[in-house]
Amino acid sequence: MTEKSWLTDIPQMERSDLLTIRKTLDGAYREFSRSYGDTIESFFDPLLQFLIWFEKLLLTSPWWLVIGAVALISYAASRSWKLVASIIVVFMAIGYFGMWDDTMRTMSIILVCTLISIGLGIPIGVWMARSDRAQSIVTPVLDVMQTMPAFVYLIPVVMLLGIGKIPGVIAVVIYAIPPVIRLTNLGIRLVDKEVLEAATAFGASPMQRLFGVQLPLAMPNIMAGINQTIMMALAMVVIASMIGVKGLGQPVLKSITNQYFTLGLINGLAIVALAIIFDRVSQSYARRTQQHLAGGKHD
Repeated sequence: MTEKSWLTDIPQMERSDLLTIRKTLDGAYREFSRSYGDTIESFFDPLLQFLIWFEKLLLTSPWWLVIGAVALISYAASRSWKLVASIIVVFMAIGYFGMWDDTMRTMSIILVCTLISIGLGIPIGVWMARSDRAQSIVTPVLDVMQTMPAFVYLIPVVMLLGIGKIPGVIAVVIYAIPPVIRLTNLGIRLVDKEVLEAATAFGASPMQRLFGVQLPLAMPNIMAGINQTIMMALAMVVIASMIGVKGLGQPVLKSITNQYFTLGLINGLAIVALAIIFDRVSQSYARRTQQHLAGGKHD
């Protein structure tokens, strides 16, 4: 075989090997889906029931009650009447333009995804902060999760669980959870070692140091991570609508496929409004927490 023909055969051999690997992996995943898909689906049934209940709660509650609850929570977090007034105006506008139901559906899935991300992300971040080995293991995984195109998340989830709320929640959580993990880890690692030594000198146990010193002092960073997680979850709304997640994302997707400019613009602005509301409330709460820790006065 001449050098030229040998070099020419390399791409053909590589394509053959790649095709074999792809067929093997695809077959293995299909077999895994057939064998364990129902079991995995049943595992998520409680979460699905909670999602359905929460969505129905928001949809069936009177609009004034929902706005009042959101305003009350926003004021408790921010202590800002201006922010509360802006939130009331935004929700009134959403109702006026006929986007109330889709907004409630989007709020329900975003809130649930955020709670799941916080419940999983903060413990993982704490684990990373307490172990350099854990950090070296988790960091590459987070790098992949943050750089992988969002559409790629949907492929294995849909193949395993089909379309619907649960696949959407899983895809959103995978996309949105890295910031809260990273910033929890960073916040705890930035806690002054002298403060920890003082707590140890006063006889604090490792758990007392964690909950009494490290987590409170790391709270501004943790809140920044939660803020970014909410923003990324909202960014996934349109993509998640492709696998049957109802909400503001579906009209936007419909406007793309049918070239309805106004429909996409109005629903897109509603998503932006939700993002701004969540951003302002979480940032205000983070500032108040930081001022409280520093001994300052609340706004």
